[in-house]
Amino acid sequence: MTAYPIVSPLGYSHVRLTVTDIHRSKAFYTALFGMGPGSDFSDQIDDPTIHDDPARTYGGCSFRFHGQTLGLRPVAPVGDTFDPNRVGLDHLSLRVGSVDELRSAAERLSEAGVVHGEVTELPAFGLVILSLQDPDDINLELAAALG
Repeated sequence: MTAYPIVSPLGYSHVRLTVTDIHRSKAFYTALFGMGPGSDFSDQIDDPTIHDDPARTYGGCSFRFHGQTLGLRPVAPVGDTFDPNRVGLDHLSLRVGSVDELRSAAERLSEAGVVHGEVTELPAFGLVILSLQDPDDINLELAAALG
C-alpha cells in the first residue's frame, strides 16, 4: 500500500509567539530585525474587546520577511515566562545568510546589551548558531549553514 500525504506543505506560513508585554516585545523584535511590524494593533491593547478579536490579532503585531510572518500575541499573564520543557515550542530558529552575519549579530547584540551565547558550530546539523532570549525568555536561535 502506498502512503499518500495528507498535505504537502510548502513551508511555514507564520509563527505566533504569546507574549506578556506587547510594547516591550515589539521594541525587542523591531531592534532585532531592524524594521517595524507590518501589521500592528498594539496601540489598541487597552480596548477590552481586543483580546478576543483575531481580525486585530488580539492586540498584537506581526513582522513579515521573505514570505514568512512572525506574530506576537499579547495574552499571557504578566509575570508568566517561557518554559521550553513544556509541550509546545522549544525554540524558534531564524535563518541568516552567513556565518559572518552571525558574528556581526553577536557584536550588535552585545552593543545593545542583549545577553547571548557564543557563535557555535553544530557539524552534525550542518549549522552554525547564535542563541539568545527574547523579553519573555523565549529561546531564539540565529542559524547559518556551516561551510
